Amino acid sequence: MVIKRRSLLGGAAVAGGLFAAGPFSGFLAREAAPKPPTRIKLAPAADLRDGVPRLWVPEGFAYRSFHDTEWPVVLDDGSRLPGSHDGMGAFQAPGGNTILVRNHEVKVTGQAFGPANVTYDPAACGGTSTVEVTRYGEVVRSHTSLSGTHTNCCGGRMPWGTWISCEETVNGPDVAGLGNYLLKERHGFIFEVPAQGAVEPEPITAAGRFAHESVAYDPDGGALYLTEDNFAFASCFYRYLPPRAPDPLRADGRGIADGGRLQALAVKGRPRLDLAAAQEPGAVFPVTWVDIDDPAPRFPYTEGVPAPTTEHQALRHVGDQGRDGGAALFSRLEGSTYRQGVVYFTSTQGGGRPEKDEGPFDSGYGNGHGQIWAYHCAEEVLRLVYQCPAVDGLDFPDNITTSPNGTLILCEDGANNNYVRGLTRRGEVLDIALNRLTNRAGVSRERDEFAGCAFSPDGHTLFVNVLAIHGMTIAIWGPWAKLGI
Repeated sequence: MVIKRRSLLGGAAVAGGLFAAGPFSGFLAREAAPKPPTRIKLAPAADLRDGVPRLWVPEGFAYRSFHDTEWPVVLDDGSRLPGSHDGMGAFQAPGGNTILVRNHEVKVTGQAFGPANVTYDPAACGGTSTVEVTRYGEVVRSHTSLSGTHTNCCGGRMPWGTWISCEETVNGPDVAGLGNYLLKERHGFIFEVPAQGAVEPEPITAAGRFAHESVAYDPDGGALYLTEDNFAFASCFYRYLPPRAPDPLRADGRGIADGGRLQALAVKGRPRLDLAAAQEPGAVFPVTWVDIDDPAPRFPYTEGVPAPTTEHQALRHVGDQGRDGGAALFSRLEGSTYRQGVVYFTSTQGGGRPEKDEGPFDSGYGNGHGQIWAYHCAEEVLRLVYQCPAVDGLDFPDNITTSPNGTLILCEDGANNNYVRGLTRRGEVLDIALNRLTNRAGVSRERDEFAGCAFSPDGHTLFVNVLAIHGMTIAIWGPWAKLGI
């Protein structure tokens, strides 16, 4: 999400960093004293693309940016690459290269940017691009992999070689809003995009129509865990239970079947618990799941005429079903990742004083600087891993992934300095990269957020996006072990 919550948050976060110590994959980790951020010295470094210093990185690290849409970028299929590079998945390619499937969070209506055979709605301008790169960020080939979707925010990598792209919207011809009557299809769904091969541009509607942010897949239980960034309102944490096990050998490359069951997380014995508010260090909650009876609503409308259902009504339709059944309230759930039986996810504005109601709030629901949650899939237990104490710690954590050794890698979306940071198993916050971009006119872009963090399959390169109208992707490499990552 590009919208920022501002300085009114000062003093709203709980004092001290709150986290459970020990390995993140542990079930009930022992509490420990808060640790301040570990300051790794960062210094300006030249971008190997053109020698321009765009990032500060640790000693011994280097980087190269590519697909910078401040200048026109034309893909191999003739498509012009949109900006707003957001969530991204990394997959193995031949010869040690990496295939990146990358979201573009374009929110306007108009004309789809890709070929007709991969286009869902010809009037929607978002989608995904696929690019093969070397471990040093040199582009080998690229093409449009999904077109005609709307506000593609984050998503999730599936172990059989596909990327789930999420629409962070509920727009469509049946929802009131600027230009929505021009849309041909309902939006607010997830789409499965093969890293190699052709996409079938059809949504998995049973996984819900809401402001999707990201997906994490549990291969043992077979569930998809889904975050919701319903910016102005309370959000839910969901799981989608497909009607059958994934079939990665399907001709269309898709593994997730439509027609399953959507549920929202609730804390046992504590209906509608406000988890967006500050919690105790290492708080643990046993959970249950609430069925969503109408996961993919169709609202009444007349074609070519603004719809009677407001965007606020549409945004809350699915979540309200969960909360009516006791689902917990979260603040702006964004990135998620799976590791060793645990789904880690971020609550970007969680951890502050409680909100007075469930929204809407123009500045976003939640008064903290962010929380990191861990859901233990087999045990059905939710645990607070980290609660951001102030801007000196993590600040508005957004997209998330894990390094090969289990360190959580987080992209910041704050109003101050935006970093890519690590959160170690010991609860230490490490600086990895600092945004120091300027545009070609010399105007600062230091507040542009990072997004889409993903390690190459061999762990050599961290790929990350800069999310802005003029977006770009950056490959970063260096002695990760020296950082403890």
